[in-house]
Amino acid sequence: MEKRTDKNSYTIIFAIVMVLVVGSLLAYLASSLKPTITENQRLEKQQNILYAMGINENEGTSANFISTDDAPELFSQYIKQQLVVSKDGQAVENDKAYLIDVKKEQAKAKNGEVRQLPLFVGEDEKGKKYYIAPIRGKGLWDAIWAYVAMDENMVVQGAYFDHKGETPGLGANIKQRFFMDDFIGEHLMSNGKFKGINVAKGNADPKNNDKTDNEVDAIAGATITGDGVSAMIRSDLKLYVPYFKNLKQ
Repeated sequence: MEKRTDKNSYTIIFAIVMVLVVGSLLAYLASSLKPTITENQRLEKQQNILYAMGINENEGTSANFISTDDAPELFSQYIKQQLVVSKDGQAVENDKAYLIDVKKEQAKAKNGEVRQLPLFVGEDEKGKKYYIAPIRGKGLWDAIWAYVAMDENMVVQGAYFDHKGETPGLGANIKQRFFMDDFIGEHLMSNGKFKGINVAKGNADPKNNDKTDNEVDAIAGATITGDGVSAMIRSDLKLYVPYFKNLKQ
């Protein structure tokens, strides 16, 4: 009996040691990979911001980012200011604004805390200015997000949409050019008031010729994802209205 008890004890001790070793190894791997993950996230955000203002490698109907090798240099070249905007429209420069986590900021706002609103001011070779805002919402299955470039009148100049788990061939098509390009030229304001852009099923303007109707055509079979896009535009971009009003003063 004693020998069996000793054997069981050794087995338990061995199992505990293995758990500790594996746990330590996983913690080490997570710690060592963190800088790489952070760097990849930084580059991806730079690519997204640049894509929205038209700095990309689009070809035909395909949506393509600039390369990760070129992203830092082009970001530095085209993004003239990184700002954090307050709810009253005041802005302060912050060269780490692109690292602000929109999801965490939304959670802070729900808890009654002050939310940081990152905004990126870009300028192309012709001197045209772009104001790029990151927004986040909920699709059919999981998170959706976007980077929307606007001019000083809150007319959309470009957009990049992405998702975490929308249905392939349906809601996932929000990251296809045929959908994203529809937003170019669309007005977010109407008669001096923020209205947003509605992703409309049965839109009477399927070719998207009317840019002042505050609507784009929906993706067939992706009603809930489209509703999520409409909702995040209304809720998040509306927060920037005081800033744009201050620009005109």
